This record gives sequence, C-alpha cells and structure tokens, in this order.
Amino acid sequence: MMKYLQNLGRSLMLPVAVLPAAAILMGIGYWIDPTGWGSGNVIAAFLVKAGESLINNIPILFAVGVALGMSKEKDGSAALSGLVAFLVVKTLLSPESVALFQGGEEEAVDPAFENIENAFIGILSGIVASQMYNRFSHVQLPDAFAFFSGKRLVPIMTSVAMLVVTAALFFIWPVVYSWLVAFGTAISKLGFVGAGLYGFFNRLLIPTGLHHALNAVFWFDTIGIDDIGKFRDGTGVKGITGMYQAGFFPIMMFGLPAAALAMYHTAKSKRKKQAASLMMAAGFASFFTGVTEPLEFSFMFLAPALYVVHAVLTGLSLGIAAFFHWTSGFGFSAGLVDYILSLRIPLANQPYMLLLQGLVFGVIYYFLFRFLITKFDLKTPGREEETTEMPEKETASSKGEDRFSKMATVIYDGLGGDENVTAVENCTTRLRVEVKDMDAVDQTKIKSTGVPGINIVGPHNIQVIVGTQVQFVADEVEKIRKKD
Repeated sequence: MMKYLQNLGRSLMLPVAVLPAAAILMGIGYWIDPTGWGSGNVIAAFLVKAGESLINNIPILFAVGVALGMSKEKDGSAALSGLVAFLVVKTLLSPESVALFQGGEEEAVDPAFENIENAFIGILSGIVASQMYNRFSHVQLPDAFAFFSGKRLVPIMTSVAMLVVTAALFFIWPVVYSWLVAFGTAISKLGFVGAGLYGFFNRLLIPTGLHHALNAVFWFDTIGIDDIGKFRDGTGVKGITGMYQAGFFPIMMFGLPAAALAMYHTAKSKRKKQAASLMMAAGFASFFTGVTEPLEFSFMFLAPALYVVHAVLTGLSLGIAAFFHWTSGFGFSAGLVDYILSLRIPLANQPYMLLLQGLVFGVIYYFLFRFLITKFDLKTPGREEETTEMPEKETASSKGEDRFSKMATVIYDGLGGDENVTAVENCTTRLRVEVKDMDAVDQTKIKSTGVPGINIVGPHNIQVIVGTQVQFVADEVEKIRKKD
C-alpha cells in the first residue's frame, strides 16, 4: 500500500510542478486589487485569471497527471483517458444532471454535488484510467472491431468503468458530505478546541476535496457562524470572529515554508537542485499567497505519515490562536497579502502575535520534519530513490541521442529483447523492467554500457540503475519496442 501511495505521489509531481507559478500570479493580482479581484484593475484581472486557469482546474491536471504517471508505458492515450474519466463524473454528477435524474429543480439538489469537481475526483479518475490502460492497451479485438483495439480501447473502457464509479458516487458522496457538515456543526460548539479540531480535519481532508464541507460550516453562513463574512463586514465579536481563520496564517506563512526548507535540506545530494526548484517555488507560494496545494501535494502521498503530522500541527495552531483570542481573517487565503490587508480591519485582535506564533511554528516544522524524514527515511521530494549517478567523465564525454540509443539497444538486448521483456517504465534514476524469465537476462552485457548497477527485486522484476538521465534511455528503449 505504501509503495502504491508513493507511486501516486510521484505521478502528481508533473501537475504539481506547474501550480506554484499560477498561485503567485493570483497572489500578485489580488494584492493589486484586493477588493475587486480584477474588477477594478485590468492588470490584476489578467494575473488573477491567468492563475485561475490552472489553480481552478487542479482536478483536471491531477486526472491527466495520475493517469499518465500510473500507467505502465506513460502513453498519451492514458492521459487522454484520465481526462475522459474526469469529464464523465463532472458531467453526470453536476447539479444540472442530478436535477434531471431526480426529476426536480436544480435548487433542490444536494449541495454536495456543487463540490464534485475536486482533487479527490481528479485523482480517482486518473487511477481508474491508468488501470484501464494497463489492462486493455494491448487487447486485440476481432477483425470487425479491430479499429478499436489496443490503445484506442482504453478511453472506451475508461468511460464504462467511470459509469460504475459515478453511480456509486451518486449515493455515497452526499452521505459523506452531510456527515461532515453535521460533524462540523457539532465541533463548532467546543470553542478553541473545536477550532483546533476544525484545523486538523481541514488539512486531513484536502486530498479528498471534502474540506469544503467543513469550510462551509465555519467560514460561511451555513449555520450562522459566517466567520469570513462577519470578520470582513465588522458585525462579529472582536477576539472571537476570525478564530477559524487566524491559525492558518502561522502555518501557511511560516510552517509550510519551513517544512519545504527541511525537505530541501534532506533531499539526496544529487537531487538537491531539483528539489530546490520545487520547494522554493511552492514555499514562496504558500508564504505570499496562502496557496498550499503545490507544497502539500508534493509530499502527502509520498510520505502520508508526515502529512498527518502537518494536519495535527495545523489543528494546534488554530487551537492556540483561538485560545488567546488572536484573530485575523482573509478573503483569498492565509498568506502575506491577506495578512497585511487584514491589519486594517477593526475586528483583527492582536494580529501581530500571529507572527510570533508563526516563527515558533516555523522552527517546530523545520526540526520536526527534518527529524522524521531522516529518522524514518520518508520519501519526500528528492528522496524517492537512492540515486547512483553515472560517472562524471562518462556523462561529459558522451553526448547526444546517439549515445542513449546505443546504450538502450545494448540494455534491451541484455534484458532479453521482445521475447523476454513484458513492460518497461522508469522512475527518477532507474529503468523498471518486468521480464518473463530472469535467467534470460544477461547482466554482464547490461553492465557493459557503464550503468552503475542492477537491482533484482523479484522473480520477474529487475531495475537497471542509469542515473538522472534515465528518461532519455527509457525513450530510446520505447522506440526499440515500438519499432519491433
């Protein structure tokens, strides 16, 4: 199960990598026009909408990215199937469609279906699509239907599979959503303890998208709390209103950026630059804009236990801020932009204490994350694989596609060629190969290419350690397989 989650986490790296820049664009746009979000400034409008083009479509990005990353051959038809899977759910469970199914008005549709387009549905769609690809991409149909054989069959079977999944979600999703609303209503009566519980479950539910159900209870006028609205218009109680928002500032402005720094410092030496580019961008997006998804999704599946720790710390932060009545609020998210803007709101109560709390949580996040990552060898970004690089001389002296083509030819021949190889994929540094007969593998021939090592992980699974340029070798291997 853990290996599967880590594979899922690696698959999310591609879509996650594009999110920090989008978050920063939105943050700058909101900073320029904090009240109109673009309605009062054309530059702000341009930046906000540019960022929204990605941030608001995270479910689609995840559906495509997971389908591509979890499929055996990383083929474009798998990515297309991920999109198909998501579109099936999005369309069939939209409020408009549900109203048709139930024979009533759209206003009477369960509010759960207004939140059906979320990260969980995107990830689920990608997983289903990848499984359909792995199962049906090489199926040959009778001659009369030969056009739909192989990879063309994958989107079709994905659509069929998602019909079943959608039918189940039609009944399950509203029940789970209503449970969370009821749960949120109950804990709202527990004061600062309830604020802490809310913070914990808010983060814990991010991967499923069901945190919106809790947010609706505390942030909006679902049961009369309306924490965001009352804080903004000044109709709340000073020191109380904003308690379900304030504790997020120390986490998003200090805690998560410190966690990003810890993950960078614990990355493998050969992958520090790669980890730095993601962690720096995602950490800044969290600090400046309060958009945390790029950072959280970078490790929530690679190291789920670490994500639970993050959820606990978030709960503590909200509980502490609520206990001391340090309040602040946001219109976009709990980043620097909203923090500065909230200082002039009358209901803000000792908001500067949130900076002190943030510094403390930043220290806690950094040292706790660093300790847990190294102590338990958690596979955070930059630590997914033990990397053994190609020798520097070899890398420097051999350039171009010809080198990788020759290398791939010898490796593939050493693996036994088409008669023995059943599947090939790659991770950050290794070719992961499934073979029919391990005895048919010529390890000496493979090692003659200069690869640092070979790792046999099962009777039919072998890994060829190539180095960080493994993608180019994998591409050449794929060309050989398609040619044959």
